[in-house]
Amino acid sequence: MLLIYPPVAKAGEPPTGVAYLAGSLRRHGVACTLLDANLEGLLFLRKQARDPHDTWSSRALRNGGANLAGLRTPDLYRNADRYQRAVRDLNRVVELAVRPRPELAVSLVNYQDNSANPLDSRDLLRSAEDHRDNLFYPYFRERLPELLEANNPRFVGVSLSFLSQALCAFALLGFLKRHFPHLQLILGGGLITSWMSSPQWNNPFAGLVEHCIAGPGEGPLLRLMGVDQPLEELPPDYSDLPMADYLSPGPILPYSASRGCYWNRCNFCPETAEQSPYHPVAPTTVLAHLRGLTAQIRPALIHLLDNAVSPALMQAFCDQPPGAPWYGFVRFHEQLADPDFCRQLRASGCVLLKLGLESGSQAVLDAMCKGVRLDLIERVLAALQQAGIATYVYLLFGTPTESLVEARMTLDFTLRHHQAITFLNLAIFNMPRASFDAGQLPGAEFSEGDLSLYRDFVHPRGWDRKAIRTFLDREFKRHPTIGAIIRRDPPLFTSNHAAFFSEAFPWADAAASPKEGSKPHFGAEKNSGS
Repeated sequence: MLLIYPPVAKAGEPPTGVAYLAGSLRRHGVACTLLDANLEGLLFLRKQARDPHDTWSSRALRNGGANLAGLRTPDLYRNADRYQRAVRDLNRVVELAVRPRPELAVSLVNYQDNSANPLDSRDLLRSAEDHRDNLFYPYFRERLPELLEANNPRFVGVSLSFLSQALCAFALLGFLKRHFPHLQLILGGGLITSWMSSPQWNNPFAGLVEHCIAGPGEGPLLRLMGVDQPLEELPPDYSDLPMADYLSPGPILPYSASRGCYWNRCNFCPETAEQSPYHPVAPTTVLAHLRGLTAQIRPALIHLLDNAVSPALMQAFCDQPPGAPWYGFVRFHEQLADPDFCRQLRASGCVLLKLGLESGSQAVLDAMCKGVRLDLIERVLAALQQAGIATYVYLLFGTPTESLVEARMTLDFTLRHHQAITFLNLAIFNMPRASFDAGQLPGAEFSEGDLSLYRDFVHPRGWDRKAIRTFLDREFKRHPTIGAIIRRDPPLFTSNHAAFFSEAFPWADAAASPKEGSKPHFGAEKNSGS
């Protein structure tokens, strides 16, 4: 079996879905090969760029190799200005590769075709039919035949996780269907799972792919291979993937210690709307997996992919550190309000935690069913700041019970606690089609496509998207304290690289020690909580 991760997504770390599938398949004696066509495709594009002879483009092309090498070494991350220039110049090179195609907008993290809607199954099938028109067709044509000849698989699985991959994934499938019709094609991944969870799902891709798989693919793939055995908790297998080639200062080890969310009650969350079950891996098993993986990979950073790292796992890390710096998403929890516990967490290697604050209004939080109080949030932020753990805080504007009044409460809360907030992510609320509120409020489909996961709605308090954007641009972001936090966010790679710009990151233990006095930080203000 050949398992492919298609373009375009962030290429800072290896794809996890195909690595978990490989771990399970190989454990049961099924041979498989992994291809990160996202990383390879983006590197291929760099070679296609042509210079339009403006100053920026010429510089970006001239320094492309140096910038690529710099993103793979620690030194660049110790100077925020040099890092930002390198990322933007490398992104410019990718943009130059599409200059003859005005309908395309392609970057290091996105693929957009203004003539096609990735949420419309007809456009996806058209992308498969017209695969020669895809920007990555020359890469597919060069790479896939040699890989298929070398491995002779009967099945090819494509892991589609993000909307930015959809058009390219279907072009890849169309190429395979046209030139290798004997192959059985399989489509899975996070985005496919979300589409298939919709009550309106009526597989529109049956003529292109033989199998669509929702949720964890290990069991279905093994049964397809004739293996019907109880599944074990197995670690991912990254051995096929070029760990040193990703755009990070050392190998990043992504790992999932659970599926779903242990809270699973937030009424704005797709996990709740899709009724995804929670399935944790036992902390002892997690620790055993990580010990083996860190010995093999020697990661610069462990990325926990859980929707919310459980309190039990955090305690296990305090008792037995995983062996490398780590970060992940957590809920505001009483455990994290304990300064002593946070210091233990920091000692275990925790360098950054991502937290969904969402709103500075208790009424809005209660309406969301967040299950947290603002006084607890304040204590957690203070304890993390004291422990030296950086925070990546998520805010959500435009939920049905919010108005300008509550949005300004969020602004006030953020300002009061700005020293404990290292990074900020601002988002405007999208209503999941399957959520309870979607059936209670008037509105229309968010997209004309039949695969849209969200719908627009008439805000009961008149707080529409235009008003929210005006508030964010003219009031929230313009505050100098907020602006300083926002400017810290690493461009394009955002939270995937944020840990490297935290003063908590142990550069002294990395491959090369930083020069004295060279600790990095973004923005004009130094954040004492980072």
